[in-house]
Amino acid sequence: MSASVRPIGRPHLGTELRRYARFLLSELRPKGKVLTPFNVLTTLILLATVAILVVRFAFGLGAVTNLTQDQPWGLWISFDVVTGVAFAGGAYVVTFLVYVLRVDKYEPILRVTVLNGFLAYAFYTGALLLDLGKPWNVVNPIIGNSFGVSSVMFLVAWHFLLYLTALFFEFSPAVAEWLGLRRVRRVLTQLTLGGVILGITLSLLHQSGLGALYLVAREKIHPLWYSEFLPLMFLVSSIFAGLAMVIVEGSVSAKVFRHRIGARLRTSHEDIMLGLARISAAVMLAYVFAQILVFVHAQRGPYLRGFWGFWYVLELGGFVLVPAVLYVYGVHERRMPVVRLAAILTIVGIVLNRLNVSIIAFKWYAPVRYVPSWMEVVVTLGVISAELWVFRWVVNRMPVLDFAMGHGEHGSSAARHAVRSAA
Repeated sequence: MSASVRPIGRPHLGTELRRYARFLLSELRPKGKVLTPFNVLTTLILLATVAILVVRFAFGLGAVTNLTQDQPWGLWISFDVVTGVAFAGGAYVVTFLVYVLRVDKYEPILRVTVLNGFLAYAFYTGALLLDLGKPWNVVNPIIGNSFGVSSVMFLVAWHFLLYLTALFFEFSPAVAEWLGLRRVRRVLTQLTLGGVILGITLSLLHQSGLGALYLVAREKIHPLWYSEFLPLMFLVSSIFAGLAMVIVEGSVSAKVFRHRIGARLRTSHEDIMLGLARISAAVMLAYVFAQILVFVHAQRGPYLRGFWGFWYVLELGGFVLVPAVLYVYGVHERRMPVVRLAAILTIVGIVLNRLNVSIIAFKWYAPVRYVPSWMEVVVTLGVISAELWVFRWVVNRMPVLDFAMGHGEHGSSAARHAVRSAA
């Protein structure tokens, strides 16, 4: 057979690539209304963020932040990384429930939870580049260039990198379905379990590793928040932080993306949310008990006087114990508004806890305290806005909310049809 003759029915590689190129270009077009309050507001925030970052990289951190040599870590680390990563904890919890414990009840939210985790790590760890005086040095932990391999930061950096890779592999079957690559999807699906096990292990390590970063700051953190059990507390709190975010995100997605939700998720959504609330309540009560043990063991009683004592009780009681009780009541009475309220309070409590450790109760004795500049706040909002835009784009195109294991081929057929149409 001549080299120029191809078997009938086998498409030319160049033709297929052109078809996929047209398909991808068509997918870049916006879906739905363009001039919406969300689009207008986030666009303004993103434009302001770009302008601020131009100034930041042109003139340094001091031009846009209130960071100093005494306070080198500010809002971009404390919120974008230390707090944001805790909210990504839902990914390892849900994958553990589905793949390890085989609780099929939570299968319909598996992909959207993994997507949330992947985007959170991609954007929040990417935000680290904004806080580095020399961003190109971010590769040092990878190549070992002048970096202490025994430091906790080295460990956390590798955990982040490997876990981000694991999350990508966990979500990659959805991308293959979207592109209509059935064989690739089957191969990636077979690799998913290994990626999940690796991801869960890494997530447990780096969630606690973030707490371990602050073990070296014993003299700088208020005694009510410092203890040698910070790594354990960060790990446990990441469980109910992640689940609270899943509940809030799931409630919002049920309304915003109702046209994308599959029949199975639509019928089981309430039961799934109530199940997550039940787990959260149990973990939160265990967390409160552990905090009380640490409090008694460390003899922190004298520190309860004054403002800091009130602030500590407000965090632990008002934003951990109260939401836990609301979860129990909401699950028992099957009242979703109560469950959503508990999830929102939990999210506020996690933000408060992480900021207390890293900013508010950090160097509480200093006469001049660090307060984020308005530009730091805008950039943080810009990172969140960009993540929401990417999340919406993916959910509106890929089989995420209409997913069930073993029933994902409809995504492939739709993509194949779209590719043919684009041709």
